[in-house]
Amino acid sequence: MVKIVNVENRSYAKKAGIKPGDTLISINGNEISDVLDYRFYLTERTVKLGLSDSDGREYSVKIKKGEYDDIGLEFETPLMDKKQSCRNGCIFCFIDQNPEGMREPIYFKDDDSRLSFIHGNYITLTNMYDKDIDRIIKMRISPINISIHTTNPELRVKMMKNKRSGEVLSYLDRFKEAGLSMCGQIVLCKGVNDGDELLRSLRDLSAYYPEMGSVSVVPAGLTKHRDGLYPLTDFTPEEAAAVIDAVDSVASEQLAKHGSRQFFAADEFYLKSGRPLPPAEYYEDYPQIENGVGMLRSFAEEFGMAVEDAENMTSAFSGERTVTVATGFAAYDMLSRSADRLMSFCPGLKVNVVGIVNKFFGESITVSGLLTGKDIFEQLEGRDLGDELLVPDNALRAEDRDFLCGMTLTELSDRLGIKVTPVSADGYEFAEAVLGICS
Repeated sequence: MVKIVNVENRSYAKKAGIKPGDTLISINGNEISDVLDYRFYLTERTVKLGLSDSDGREYSVKIKKGEYDDIGLEFETPLMDKKQSCRNGCIFCFIDQNPEGMREPIYFKDDDSRLSFIHGNYITLTNMYDKDIDRIIKMRISPINISIHTTNPELRVKMMKNKRSGEVLSYLDRFKEAGLSMCGQIVLCKGVNDGDELLRSLRDLSAYYPEMGSVSVVPAGLTKHRDGLYPLTDFTPEEAAAVIDAVDSVASEQLAKHGSRQFFAADEFYLKSGRPLPPAEYYEDYPQIENGVGMLRSFAEEFGMAVEDAENMTSAFSGERTVTVATGFAAYDMLSRSADRLMSFCPGLKVNVVGIVNKFFGESITVSGLLTGKDIFEQLEGRDLGDELLVPDNALRAEDRDFLCGMTLTELSDRLGIKVTPVSADGYEFAEAVLGICS
């Protein structure tokens, strides 16, 4: 049962007489407990809703509609339920490494399968039981994004500090048997699940192809706030290169056998090792780009398209313009080279690319998505920033347009006295933003 907080005007629900404050009990006789139930059972062309009004009196309505039409009900939360909190104590958990004094929601650990389907979050499966797996299979919901880390049950228990974390690996078999698509990720911890353990996991997971279409291998993010936590250290350049070799050894076998690599190492391993990024075709259709796999190569390809279109783009640029680009050091070299190319086309353009040291989380954190407004402000204050400051869009929370430190985009703009514009990781859009033109 879920409470209705709003009914859209001129909607099916409004015409049926449903009111805010009523409670949705069932659809076509099926009990509704959350958004998955609601969306699944609402796909019928004729739906009979069981409800109760604000006084507790039960009633029902019948609605005829298009198969995928929404009926206009809004609920207290997008999940129609509370988020499921994480029951694990992962040795690499990034949330445990946040500094004190941040807003309470930042410390909340979710491990909610419904967020995997709605927003693409990765889940560990430890919050799930047979009835949950049965429901997912019944509803044919996929892809399922799974944080695997290791296929060694005992090691998974050690890494996640949850006695169920080994046994729930059996759910992978059930998903495969049901033909549901999966995406996997392995957060790699030096001296824990790398080396032979990594090879074991890759070979085990290769058996799940094609249902598990891709698996990313990403390094654990280690901040400076790790007092009292499991002792972990960063990979050396040589160790990062060994990780790439291990991933590629199994990925090459899969490519020869199935026509897909399935396994991909994160860009961070290439940057750390000093090895060049693979070509675009290596990443196939970039299935793991949200995990930082192929993001830099994708940017380079998109920027290359902008260069090819340089004549049309630069014709929209006139006069003189000075812009500052704030970035993490992982993308610094690529953005600097890109800025130099643009300046070579536009004599009136000056671009200052500034690498921001992540003092908030620690200097070992170099990705742009974890930059804070505080660090950007403190390291750019007093500089001549020109006409506009560009900051990475992925460093901002989508809902409130604020950084992890709590500073808003508007506050950063006011404190620096300059227009601040968030820019996506798309190379073409970066070129347009630097030139100050719209597509």
